[in-house]
Amino acid sequence: MSNSWPDGVGRIVLPSVDSTLSEATRLAPTLSGPTWILALKQTAGRGRRGRAWVDPVGNFAATLVMRPGGGPELAALRSFIASLALFDAIVAVTGRATGLALKWPNDVLLNGGKLAGILLESAGENLSIGIGVNLLNAPARADVEPRAVPPVSLVSETGAQVTPEEFLDVLAPAFARYEDQFTTYGFSLIRSAWLSRAAKLGEAITARTGSAEHTGTFETIDDTGALVISTAKGPQSIPAGDVYF
Repeated sequence: MSNSWPDGVGRIVLPSVDSTLSEATRLAPTLSGPTWILALKQTAGRGRRGRAWVDPVGNFAATLVMRPGGGPELAALRSFIASLALFDAIVAVTGRATGLALKWPNDVLLNGGKLAGILLESAGENLSIGIGVNLLNAPARADVEPRAVPPVSLVSETGAQVTPEEFLDVLAPAFARYEDQFTTYGFSLIRSAWLSRAAKLGEAITARTGSAEHTGTFETIDDTGALVISTAKGPQSIPAGDVYF
């Protein structure tokens, strides 16, 4: 697997910033092409649905800002590209895939704990893909919401010590490879690759959408990226939500 930096992709490394997603929004109008923004320290990181992203120093916090075209439906599928890229990058720095799994819609699990998360934000033609990875430290259990998968770190689970810059060196090429596959062949190959790494496929899960919860067997994701579960009332497609095991 080649880890050479992808052609035409920019790289900005900041010693500290409030949020790489916020910085991406600020810088997007000035960028001539896709650009990774890496912060060695975040002071106001954020996760999905307005939640805070607890980000101890030494962990990975970066955003890829790009102008993918194709509308919001195709843009949203980049979460699966980012998940696959993260999976490959983790394998590259640890030398193993054992214990790794992808949790719908946008988390990476290691030995059953949450190692990484992804957050997509769109503004006009710009798409920002925020990625956080617990390289060195995992947030305290009390810092995550009830019922959430407990956080873990790469060091605690594998012993691998990787700097944020080193991790970006393998993540950016992995993302570029999957992005090229997606733009060339469509979502089908990405979907198949994601499903082959999916957590709890074929098992009972609970999906929460707003205040409603739906429990059933995780059957697949469809060609829009929606979660499909089998319930007592038949198959149910869930385009967005949170999943609990």
